[in-house]
Amino acid sequence: MKKLLSFLLIAVVICLPASAFAQKSSFSEIKQLQSPQNPRLGFVIHGGAGVIKRGSLSPEREAEYKKKLEEAVLAGYKALQDGKASLDAVEIAIRILEDSPLFNAGKGAVFTHDGINELDASIMNGKTLAAGAVAGLHKVKNPIALARAVMEKSQHVMMIGDGAEKFAAEQKIEIVDPKYFFTQERFDALQKILKEEKENQKPKIQSLNGENPLLEQMTATQKLSENRFGTVGAVALDKNGNLAAGTSTGGMTNKRYGRVGDVPIIGAGTYANNDSCAVSATGWGEYFIRVGVGRDIASLMEYRALPIQQAADMTLNKVKALGGDGGVISIDKFGNIGISFNSEGMYRAYIDVNGKPVVEIYK
Repeated sequence: MKKLLSFLLIAVVICLPASAFAQKSSFSEIKQLQSPQNPRLGFVIHGGAGVIKRGSLSPEREAEYKKKLEEAVLAGYKALQDGKASLDAVEIAIRILEDSPLFNAGKGAVFTHDGINELDASIMNGKTLAAGAVAGLHKVKNPIALARAVMEKSQHVMMIGDGAEKFAAEQKIEIVDPKYFFTQERFDALQKILKEEKENQKPKIQSLNGENPLLEQMTATQKLSENRFGTVGAVALDKNGNLAAGTSTGGMTNKRYGRVGDVPIIGAGTYANNDSCAVSATGWGEYFIRVGVGRDIASLMEYRALPIQQAADMTLNKVKALGGDGGVISIDKFGNIGISFNSEGMYRAYIDVNGKPVVEIYK
């Protein structure tokens, strides 16, 4: 009996290290799968999606767009190469696009029905899930800078209107005269729509039961969807494997009643999470909000293990099924990118695996 007990004790002692090793090995493999393998730098930007048919731009105009997109994507990527954080790269690139009258953000913002410019922006840190957003700005030169200040220097996620601009002044973020945002091209686009609305105006018809009037005919703003493109955005992966996303816009031409789209809505127009991806969207904001585009793409990756391109395509199909159009840029924690849009075109640029810029406009 003593011999049997001794044998069993020796067997237990011998087996314990093996069992412990097996558990440690299994745990190590799980952690390894959850962590980026050799994370590399990654950077993608967009300048809006919409009715951008091949041949609709003059060669000179097309060259202007491509030059500005290349400037922005290279500036953001250089920041990553210099060891800066993904948030820095995103802000640097978006500021360049905000300062250009070519895009519907910052300097090139479209006009509301009342003939003013209203700006929105947001930014998100994939490492901490911290986020900042601003909406209804009239005097902040670079809304993306204010969105970041909201994220990093306040206890809030979103600020709007006069309050946001008061905070901007306190943070010494550049304030400009609203006239700074005037561009003749955007103003003329508003006048064209206002003229069409006046020509097509019809009297409202009350329903027979006396409740709700029949829906008004589709507005000129909705018909002229090309006036929605121009929103700008960027997504980045830095050397530490941290993701970030940012988006900035002037909204929709002829928008009314303080309308706010998807851009400053975290989880819709902007989203970043180190566990999945970073996303920036552009398009018909009402539909992107309803789908929760940014978060939906991340969820498809987290819960269904879909590759980033497939997740982006699937989410954009949901937007299309509702009647919306637009596009997204996205990047995952391994540096894989996903670009998807259901409109005629999307201004976009990214850095390829060889570190070279790729700039595209059409399908």
